[in-house]
Amino acid sequence: MEPRRNAFEQPIGAPVPGWNGAGAPGREPLAGRYCRIEPVNVEHHAADLHDAYRSAADGRDWTYLTIGPFDSLDAYREYLTRAAASADPLHYAVIDLATGKAVGTLALMRIDPANGVIEVGHVIYSPRLKRTRIATEAMFLLMKHVFDELGYRRFEWKCDSLNGPSRAAALRYGFTFEGIFRQAIVYRERNRDTAWFSIIDSEWPALRSSYTRWLDAGNFDAQGQQVERLVDLIARQRAAS
Repeated sequence: MEPRRNAFEQPIGAPVPGWNGAGAPGREPLAGRYCRIEPVNVEHHAADLHDAYRSAADGRDWTYLTIGPFDSLDAYREYLTRAAASADPLHYAVIDLATGKAVGTLALMRIDPANGVIEVGHVIYSPRLKRTRIATEAMFLLMKHVFDELGYRRFEWKCDSLNGPSRAAALRYGFTFEGIFRQAIVYRERNRDTAWFSIIDSEWPALRSSYTRWLDAGNFDAQGQQVERLVDLIARQRAAS
């Protein structure tokens, strides 16, 4: 499609009529079928989260993070105290509704209501959360909050370009790869080239439908195995749009 042109015949972007910005995320819990996400609380979540992270066989989950691993509950409580006090990033605990225990965290960050841009980051899923329906539903709950309730235009995911599992997760969740920002960050005394991904508001209706179908109890057999993959549902919805 040819771009619009102004009176000087210069190409200009699509109109955004009546744009007044997006809402700021609050601290209310977000509840789903399998999990609830709520702002981190040291007294409520620290022990559960530290125990869940300690269930990992080794420390590889912390390689691409600026924090951790934490060798004691006191060290983790110190970190979580700082996280709980932060408004941006706004850190959430993921609560398994079947057990009532916190099994991971994620955050909304780089919050820009004026332009309608927000990022999901600090995604730290314990072994008790990875590859479960809860892991996918937690992301879905954030997406619904961001697009349907707060009115954002763009939802971002960024990671170390060498972090293969994170890049694969972004694509499975329906984010579009946008490119690499070279030498974007220095952390752990090493360089990070950052891979950028995004979902924009026009893509959200198809994704919402795909997530809803994937999370439905009917999409899982008696052994709890998925019948249809999320990536296949998303691809089908995109082709039909």
